[in-house]
Amino acid sequence: MTRKGKAHSTRPVSKRQPIWCKYAPEEVEPLVVKLAKEENTPSKIGLVLRDQYGIPLVKPITGKTVGKTLKEGGAAPGLPEDLDNLIKKAKRLRRHLERNKSDLYEKRSLELVESKVRRLAKYYTREGVLPKDWKYRVEGPA
Repeated sequence: MTRKGKAHSTRPVSKRQPIWCKYAPEEVEPLVVKLAKEENTPSKIGLVLRDQYGIPLVKPITGKTVGKTLKEGGAAPGLPEDLDNLIKKAKRLRRHLERNKSDLYEKRSLELVESKVRRLAKYYTREGVLPKDWKYRVEGPA
């Protein structure tokens, strides 16, 4: 079960397309783009496809990952999902530290999370996913 109490199916072990899955790439790709335009993250899109449409994995069917399908469909998110999640976590920690100034454990946790954000941003700029001048800037209260 997930945090909010909703159970999801388990990701399949095999990377091959199962025999019973009869979807064609021409059907799956527009579906992925449609789900992205409904403001779903790539990981959420995978869950919805698996739970509601019976598509265990996108890559064996289309030959492309959800991220590449979104990029080709023009619905790719501005930031990679893992980087976006870390930035949101840093904002939550900053808000917590504004209320609890003496929480040294969370202060250290914020330092570690921001370090991860910088390392990941460095990787994504090197790989060309983010622009070369992209920098993580600490904003005020979020």
